[in-house]
Amino acid sequence: MKPNKNTLLEINNLNISIAQNQSSKSLVKNISFQIKKNEILGLIGESGSGKSLTSLAILNLLNKDKFKVTGEVLFKRNDLLKISEKEMLKKRGAEISMIFQEPMSALNPTMKIGDQLYEMYKAHQNKSFLEITNRIKKLIKKVKLEGVENLFEKYPHEISGGQKQRVMIVMALACYPKLLIADEPTTALDVTVQKEIIDILKLLQKSEGLSILFISHDLKLVSKIADRLVILKEGIIVEKGITKNIFKNPISDYTKALLSVIIDPKKRLKNLPTIETYESNKKIVKENKGQRQKRQKSMYSNEPILRVNNIYKFYNTSSNLFQKNKQYQALNNISLKLYAGETLGLIGESGSGKTTLSNAILKIHNFEKGKIYFKEKDISALNGKEQLNFRKKVQIIFQDPYASLNPVQKIQDAIIEPLIYHRLILEKKQVEKKTIQLLNDVGLDESFLSRYPHELSGGQRQRVCIARAISLKPEIIICDECVSALDVSVQSTILNLLNSLKEKYGFTYIFISHDLSVVKYMSDRIVVLFNGEIVEYEEADKMFLNPTNDYTRKLIKASI
Repeated sequence: MKPNKNTLLEINNLNISIAQNQSSKSLVKNISFQIKKNEILGLIGESGSGKSLTSLAILNLLNKDKFKVTGEVLFKRNDLLKISEKEMLKKRGAEISMIFQEPMSALNPTMKIGDQLYEMYKAHQNKSFLEITNRIKKLIKKVKLEGVENLFEKYPHEISGGQKQRVMIVMALACYPKLLIADEPTTALDVTVQKEIIDILKLLQKSEGLSILFISHDLKLVSKIADRLVILKEGIIVEKGITKNIFKNPISDYTKALLSVIIDPKKRLKNLPTIETYESNKKIVKENKGQRQKRQKSMYSNEPILRVNNIYKFYNTSSNLFQKNKQYQALNNISLKLYAGETLGLIGESGSGKTTLSNAILKIHNFEKGKIYFKEKDISALNGKEQLNFRKKVQIIFQDPYASLNPVQKIQDAIIEPLIYHRLILEKKQVEKKTIQLLNDVGLDESFLSRYPHELSGGQRQRVCIARAISLKPEIIICDECVSALDVSVQSTILNLLNSLKEKYGFTYIFISHDLSVVKYMSDRIVVLFNGEIVEYEEADKMFLNPTNDYTRKLIKASI
């Protein structure tokens, strides 16, 4: 690969391995690619493909005692793998900067936003306070943060996920870098916020003269921003080229498989395609429209299993010396019905009230006005025994499977814990038998019994969380962004699993997600929330075909 004057970064024969018991396990294998000046290069692959390792190797951040790195990482023709740590410190954050996947973990929770922004400049540039302030204000305007009241005085937890990610972009661009590494910068963000972040990065590319390495597992997302693509599988480059050419005519079977698992909201399939179904040439069957309508007609002819009637929820903002206590309305006159065997989709941006509503249904939070009825019983009027029984009947699967599991607890103990708590299993000999049954239900075998969460992949951890949720044989399961952090192929596998479990055990789902394609596929009906109010409530196919609300149309447009 011959460098030219237009090449900013050149990676030649990069190998990354880790030493294990005198043997070497290869993680990234002999990869080579270039990033041109003022270019956006997409680095694509599933979890474990080597994307993040490659980005950390570029920044020379891999632990030298743990990882062995060979090859060349040429930035402006200087090999970053051969320079001293002192020299590298001058380049990190200055010439090469990074936006991380999870802004909350990247920001200091004990420092105000303003202090963190100024700190980045002070570390790399000898500028006056006025110069730094002007630069920050300019970038804040570019990333559309100027509307955040008292931004500099806020702590990270006081701003939204999209706002935190914008702060990270400002920090990354503080010192006029030439290369920006964006590692999954939109994961778990709302579709509208995702679009805004993508648009901002494209704008900054032009206005700041940036080259961007955009890392993601989402091919659909990368297609909206990248000029060229590099596709990794198990540490090996399987395909690279111009983005539109790869989407139009992929060469690698793996690329074809990745493209096949992108959910098309226009198609109604019985099961979603996965990489495994593509590789085995398994036929993808369309859902029978007549059967779907017949099932829904039968379902809606019965009494609802859950009724939410005119719910109101208020929060009080904290007061201080300069600001009086204010009341924030999180839910405003929410009413809906959920039928046994139904999947009810719940969509809306962050702050729309999705989680607040699910917490009200779970009795995690109280509400000021209205009633919620489970099988015609007012859940706020349940006595102790009735309340305990209700908690068995309504379970939740959370967004982050790793955070949902105790890192020091074995998988067997994690799954069986709800059954022991509710005194449904008293004999030790029953524990292993029941756990194996639950593992089998979610497509795992008994070898997982003695493992810990860190030994499992993201998809495997989510299967464990599903096994735990179904262990009590609930009637309603709330799926709260339960696939948002997973690779697209794993995502499809988990969605298929949820549907098969629903068919087998008769579960009823409330499915919360920011991904409208996913919600449309899973749901019978969809509720759209905006600022704590229901703005649209309709059968899923009808809503996507003919949305009646401007906000719904905005969400659908952002997801296409």
